[in-house]
Amino acid sequence: MRCAHRRCLSMLRSSVFALAIAGSISAYAQTPAPHTAVVNQYCVSCHNSKLKVGGLALDAIGADSVTQHPEEWEKVVRKLSRHYMPPPGSPRPDDRTYGAVVSSLAKQLDAAAAAQPNPGRAGSIRRLTRTEYQNTIRDLLGVEVDVTPLLPADESSRGFDNITVANLTPTLLEKYLSAAEKISRLAVGGALSSPGGDTVILAPDLTQEQRFAGLPSGLRGGTSFSYNFPVDAEYEIQLRLMRDSRERVAGLYDIHELQLFLDKEEVKTFKVIPPIGEDESGVDLDFNARIPVKAGPHTVSVGFVKKPWTLLPTEHAPYQAHFNMERHPRQQPGLGTVTVNGPYGSQSPGDTPSRRKVFVCKPARVSEEEACAKRILSTLMRRAYRRPVTDADLEAPLKFYRLAQAEKGFETGVQTALYSMLTSPGFIFRVEADPEGVAPNTAYRVSDLELASRLSFFLWSSIPDDQLLDAAVSGKLRTPVGMEQQVRRMLADGRSRSLVNNFAAQWLYLRNLAGTTPDMRLFPDFDDNLRQAFREETELFFDSVMRNDRGVPELLSANYTFVNERLAKHYGIPNIYGSRFRRVEYEGRGGLLRQGSILIATSYATRTSPVIRGKWILENIVGAPPPPPPPAVPPLKENGGSTKNLSVRERLALHRANMPCSGCHRLMDPVGFSLENFDAVGRWRTIEEQKPIDSAGGLPDGTTFQGVDGLQKALMSRPELFVSTFTEKLLTYALGRGVEYYDAPAVRKIVADARTQDYRFSSVVLGIVNSTPFQMRRTQ
Repeated sequence: MRCAHRRCLSMLRSSVFALAIAGSISAYAQTPAPHTAVVNQYCVSCHNSKLKVGGLALDAIGADSVTQHPEEWEKVVRKLSRHYMPPPGSPRPDDRTYGAVVSSLAKQLDAAAAAQPNPGRAGSIRRLTRTEYQNTIRDLLGVEVDVTPLLPADESSRGFDNITVANLTPTLLEKYLSAAEKISRLAVGGALSSPGGDTVILAPDLTQEQRFAGLPSGLRGGTSFSYNFPVDAEYEIQLRLMRDSRERVAGLYDIHELQLFLDKEEVKTFKVIPPIGEDESGVDLDFNARIPVKAGPHTVSVGFVKKPWTLLPTEHAPYQAHFNMERHPRQQPGLGTVTVNGPYGSQSPGDTPSRRKVFVCKPARVSEEEACAKRILSTLMRRAYRRPVTDADLEAPLKFYRLAQAEKGFETGVQTALYSMLTSPGFIFRVEADPEGVAPNTAYRVSDLELASRLSFFLWSSIPDDQLLDAAVSGKLRTPVGMEQQVRRMLADGRSRSLVNNFAAQWLYLRNLAGTTPDMRLFPDFDDNLRQAFREETELFFDSVMRNDRGVPELLSANYTFVNERLAKHYGIPNIYGSRFRRVEYEGRGGLLRQGSILIATSYATRTSPVIRGKWILENIVGAPPPPPPPAVPPLKENGGSTKNLSVRERLALHRANMPCSGCHRLMDPVGFSLENFDAVGRWRTIEEQKPIDSAGGLPDGTTFQGVDGLQKALMSRPELFVSTFTEKLLTYALGRGVEYYDAPAVRKIVADARTQDYRFSSVVLGIVNSTPFQMRRTQ
């Protein structure tokens, strides 16, 4: 009787709450809203049933409740919140009216979203991306392995590669099977039937005149990298010099010494001697060292002994880049490749981090082996499958174990069982199945274990650890306190570096840098050293904002950056020496808008592109991407003929004279023009084509300004817009799907809550993980 009474009270409370929400929405519908007159005065003349500019017919839906057409009104909110409509030059409301209209519309849309949540729906089955796979192998088995040669790159959509990952083609399946075979052998230390080999190839445009980070003092050039030696055995390390297009060793004019190190211990020194005659094929044929190495990760370093005369007067070496025989030749020889071959001779599994992680028990006798194998698999599979493991889960791996154990022993059996685990759908795929008995198109909360997986792949691009799984199983993760504790712990963990090299690297186009090569005739001082420095600068900068829990707007407004000597010289920052990156405050080089990585990624090989730069800022900073270009748009004319000696601004003015082009370019070009003081490789300039640079710019809301400082000031006058865009990008990455109109109320709440915390990085992350789209899902 008491339980029935409680159920009645619960039903009564739910009914009262639903009536209250419905009443509030009804009140909005009955009372003339502030937006009605403004929309009729400023918007309907274009966005009507006859013209349908932008696909909107506001006259057709104006009489209805806002909540009946959320998709259309969310478009209106986005445009009006950024003051992008009406377009500049047309009659426009004042700022106070803009604010009142946006507030009126947002309140109604948010109230409706609270009454009937629509969390959206990502795919039920999502394959681990290549980055997630590599990180998962590291965290699960303790194996540091580069899976780039093993698995293909994932296709990008909505700016990220974790969106379209539902498919598993037969060819891709073969790749996963091959990767699992290699990784399971590395984890256990299984013997190889024949020696193998891996080669590290240095970039041909890498200048090797100075010391690189990670190398011992007194060396220059070369490389340093971590390599996972599979077993205790002998290995041969081969070194080969960098050659030019004619297969000659560039810069070989004198005798040099090339040193090989293993874990900072010198292994061997090779003499690099110029040959007598033209044939240089034999210069490095004997640069081989066969040495015993213990299994596990080791650091291999190679470098040339630095000569005292390497420091040349500036007037004799005007460029920092030295790799191209025709324009800026090498002054000294460089390293081309490092190859590790083996193992040779007797092999032993040794004592490695992966073996310590895998073998949580060691059987003393044969009768204990299967129980130990079951314990090993239960421990690993709980994390690999991101949930508690059942006896049914263990059946297949144990079957593989028994077959291999009977033939080759306990450890081979464990290795084969690991292969079975790594090729299981429960490992390769993240699955979120709709609960039984829930009606179609209904919002529901994801399970605590699914929430743990969402959280770990968001912050770590990897599987949950035991602490996170325990919190999910106990129910503590779902509580506000429990969730905040886990988020702050995970952000402080080194694995959150994935937000830098996975999220930020895609959002800020850092992955594009590897394929970026400016025209060497126009930019002879560009090399791979500068390319790497650009990426390192932006990654260190983003990491600093994240680790120090700074406000997200500081990504744009910061007065500091990170440079080493090579990058400082490129930027014109004095008194910076050495390969070590350090934080510096220097006028004109703070924030993302002034960083070389962004500037070169939004340029062409021969010149700047205000169009690409403007489009990038509108999409990634402002959150108002321009419409796609119409078909058959003519390209921008390059200088020559009638356009000889015209600046990019002047050529774009001619381009905008074409009517099909003008609509988009009037939005993008003024934004990009403000960055014209930075050339195509990010250097500051004041002259183009013998004419002073005109960096006057503007935003689509009609704001005008001068140069990058003016652009930054305009963006920072309303920081909530940038924080909103950042939130949408981070939410897209976190959910593995694009942000849609029904996510807008959640984004507004995240930004509003973060504002009370000065938009700190952690406040945005906490807002996302506590949001409706992250914690809930809609049935199909």
